Amino acid sequence: MINFENLTGEVIEKLQAAGADQACCTAATSATREFNVDGGKFSLMRTLFDNSLSLTGIAKGKKGSVGINRFDNAAVEQAVADCMASANSAEPDAAWQFAPDGQAHTFSQGVLEADVDRLFDRTEELMQQIGAKFPKIMVEQLIVSHVRSHSVYRNTNGALYTKDAGYYNVELMFSGHEGETASSFFGTGAITDNLHCPFMKLGSIEKDLADVEKQIHTKCVNDKFTGVMLLTPGCLGSFLGDIADNFASDGPVLEGTSVWKDKLGQQVADARITISFAPHAKEVVCGQSYTSEGFLAEDFDFIRDGKLESFLTSLYVSNKTGVPRAKNSGGSMIVRPGEQSVEEMVASIDKGILVGRFSGGQPSTNGDFSGVAKNSFLIENGKITDAVSETMISGNLADMLQNVVAISRETVADGSSVLPYAAFEGITVSGK
Repeated sequence: MINFENLTGEVIEKLQAAGADQACCTAATSATREFNVDGGKFSLMRTLFDNSLSLTGIAKGKKGSVGINRFDNAAVEQAVADCMASANSAEPDAAWQFAPDGQAHTFSQGVLEADVDRLFDRTEELMQQIGAKFPKIMVEQLIVSHVRSHSVYRNTNGALYTKDAGYYNVELMFSGHEGETASSFFGTGAITDNLHCPFMKLGSIEKDLADVEKQIHTKCVNDKFTGVMLLTPGCLGSFLGDIADNFASDGPVLEGTSVWKDKLGQQVADARITISFAPHAKEVVCGQSYTSEGFLAEDFDFIRDGKLESFLTSLYVSNKTGVPRAKNSGGSMIVRPGEQSVEEMVASIDKGILVGRFSGGQPSTNGDFSGVAKNSFLIENGKITDAVSETMISGNLADMLQNVVAISRETVADGSSVLPYAAFEGITVSGK
């Protein structure tokens, strides 16, 4: 096996010899052992290998980056040449920097060795449980895997990070069927660092299967109304991801288009909302250890008690704008739970929609969104009623955060995030 510490050191030396003032390099390899189930039957067992080498060089403020999937000398020499050619053709920008005062750190996370027999047993168990408990569900594809990775990051400011990580991953794609009628497809999954628990109990897998079985027969919404949108944890994560991208990521902050550009430290949401990016939380499996710029990843609050605490900005954008950089790259979202049960939340809604999946385009710069509510149910007079078909919902992302009705005390932890249900008023719902 190639010694990645030696390899990254050699690459850094080659980049410096070619004119780089600053440089970084990451060498990584991974092995994925997976079972595939198609149409309810085991179809494939395989092991996949992946190698990557990424290089970045900065020469007189000019940055170039290259990625390859080989480690042989000829490929490395060519990658170094291509990286510096890219840098030399770029415009100089003094904001390109790496983390200063780096140190050596070693990280080990998750389960490094796969229990393949137990993994197969858990997969077979899941298929049997789906067949017994949800007979109307057709599993179109199930991929269960163990992923082990080894990587080394090095830069010219002294950072040397070695990481070994391993986890189990469960991914399902399925739909409900009764005769000739079928639901919309739905995907769910989870990651875990052990096989103690049946896969059915991970994340929201069991609840998602139950909901889709109820979505085979749908009803058209014939009117248009403004009501409450209750988001499942998975759908809430998607909406909050759009909010972070639209208002707090590098592009909008650098370009000055973010509606929150002058809101740091100010109220941007209901005081009940706290959103953190916490790769070190106990519920997170194999969270981020360091950033591509060479900083050690730290947990941080994005929004706390409704106030904007941090943008999701890189060191480069921080140098360009003066906005403090984010303490990690934005994964491992955790939303603080509320005080009501989901049942109590539903009971308080006169007219609204429970949304399990949203299909829409990119929100506008100001946060306006519009799209189709998939895998969703009407809420009428405090009860979940019919599954709905092709129902449009629209609103504004910034307004949503100010118009919170309730947040559930129940949460779903899927190994990547910890999210509650959340209800927002002022959403336009329209059918045919």
